[in-house]
Amino acid sequence: MPSISREEVAHLARLARMDLAPDELDHLAGQLDQILGAVTQVAEVAADDIPPTSHPLPVTNVFREDQPRPSLTPQEALAGAPAAEAGKFRVPRILGEEQ
Repeated sequence: MPSISREEVAHLARLARMDLAPDELDHLAGQLDQILGAVTQVAEVAADDIPPTSHPLPVTNVFREDQPRPSLTPQEALAGAPAAEAGKFRVPRILGEEQ
């Protein structure tokens, strides 16, 4: 099992520009040691005949194909609008004059 020393944690903290208290160094050394142990276990299980994957299950596209179909005409779309101008929806200005 890998072992990370308190001095290595202090070095990493300096690289990360972190100011850690002595008790934090001891605490983080234990935690990092556990993390490195878990990574080592995963590396031991990984076999050369198994290709690396980005997802554990096959990913398939669940969207339907686009199919053209009739839609509203511009006049039908604007029929329910509170205000229309030049074949477009008229909406209140939301930006000031200075653009």
